Amino acid sequence: MRSTCQHPKGQSLHNTNPLHSAANAEAVLQKADLHEDLKKALRSVKPKLLIDGEFVDAAGGETFPTEDPRTGDVLLDVAEAQEKDVDRAVQAARKAFDHGPWPRMSGRERGRLIYKLADLMEEHLLELATLESLDNGKPLSVAKSSDLPEGIEHLRYYAGWADKIHGLTIPTAGNMQAHTYREPLGVIGQIIPWNFPILMQAWKLGPALAGGNTIVMKVAEQTPLSALRVGELALEAGIPPGVLNIVPGSGSVAGAALASHKGVDKIAFTGSTEVGKIIMKQAAENVVPVTLELGGKSPFVVCPDADLDAAVECAHQALFFNMGQCCTAGSRTFVHESIYDEFVKRAVKRASEKAVGDPFDESTEQGPQVSKEQFEKILSYIEKGQQEGATLEYGGKRIGDKGYYLEPTVFSNVTDDMSIAKDEIFGPVQSILKWSSIGEVLERANATEYGLAAGVFTSNLNWATTLSRGLKAGTIWVNTWNTFDAGVPFGGYKMSGIGREHGEAALSHYTQTKSVYQPLEEPLNWNM
Repeated sequence: MRSTCQHPKGQSLHNTNPLHSAANAEAVLQKADLHEDLKKALRSVKPKLLIDGEFVDAAGGETFPTEDPRTGDVLLDVAEAQEKDVDRAVQAARKAFDHGPWPRMSGRERGRLIYKLADLMEEHLLELATLESLDNGKPLSVAKSSDLPEGIEHLRYYAGWADKIHGLTIPTAGNMQAHTYREPLGVIGQIIPWNFPILMQAWKLGPALAGGNTIVMKVAEQTPLSALRVGELALEAGIPPGVLNIVPGSGSVAGAALASHKGVDKIAFTGSTEVGKIIMKQAAENVVPVTLELGGKSPFVVCPDADLDAAVECAHQALFFNMGQCCTAGSRTFVHESIYDEFVKRAVKRASEKAVGDPFDESTEQGPQVSKEQFEKILSYIEKGQQEGATLEYGGKRIGDKGYYLEPTVFSNVTDDMSIAKDEIFGPVQSILKWSSIGEVLERANATEYGLAAGVFTSNLNWATTLSRGLKAGTIWVNTWNTFDAGVPFGGYKMSGIGREHGEAALSHYTQTKSVYQPLEEPLNWNM
């Protein structure tokens, strides 16, 4: 999930390469136009629920289709968790926590097994990246170079933390000794989104496993495949049964059952702000802690001294990365009035050069949107933008007649009151706004309910510092975008979330502190 603001070369592709249309897994795999590496990747997945170390069907036999966003056709039918299945998973996690070895083994041993999982993911990197691209639509080149390596790095980072979680000895008044333990919370309910499935899984698993917790993870119904394969690799790595349980299913059923379950000790959620509010209410009934990584409408401020080509490229990557389906997307591009017209001209040129096509073509920069629902939502915002008076400079239309491909879209003359400037679109729609003064752009950039990320492009140290200090967001990027490190805290201000991912900060959300007081005996009489 790292953007270097470089311009990947490639030619525009307006034809997709349909995979298949069968709903039955083996029938799908027999299709002649399904490449052998794709068949192999799909065959590696057990499309069931992972509960207590076993891949099992839903209790009622329910399934749902996961689709290929390149065509809209079904890839596999996957077991769909219902409330009773979530309950089974929570009970398995509770048994593993209360009676199993995971929270009782040394931190070094836990770390060794997490390292082993990371090693296995690295061994299966191409397979997992292929599953990610099949299910999500992102370019395989991105999944191989960004999502998988960063997910693996994240697990290794927390594997190193597992034996370094400790308490303190604290001086007290009087004849008393006090010390603390940092202990695991217990059973953790984790709900992850569809935009970075394997990376978000790693972000959640790392600190939870390092801290000695057990997990029930609800994966998005749009993208369950890579997470299930990682679950199998976790068992192969030696992580005990019941420590990691995975329940694919809908948010309204499986997600709600997990968030409201009385046997869960914490909920961690990544997704939209609207759903995050619901999760908080459900978890509040049981008074369990919640961490939320939610939506954003991130401002990217381009200053008048900017290297224009570099700024255009960075703003382009900030918005269009992952087909615009990124919570940190720089979706409000604020450009100083003195360079505005030229910036728009170059932004349009860059968008027109973007290679859109099959994610398995190495030259592709932008694949399809993840689903029909998301595709139609983005189109509706493009229509709103035009209706509300923004200038559609480029794009705005569907590509082809199969799958969920959209033209990269650029709007100019966008004002703060327009829907495309206020709402999280989660698609390849760049909105370019004009600003005049530092005070004005800070006020406008902060005039949002969100505060996940923000960025500045300038060579002026004073402007960079003033804007970085003034922008109300959890992460500020200067002359870059979407740069992450496992050790650097990440999270939002305002309605963009509660708590932090990454670093030691995340461990505080997966451990709890126990204080112990002990009176000291009277000093020994050495003269006896």
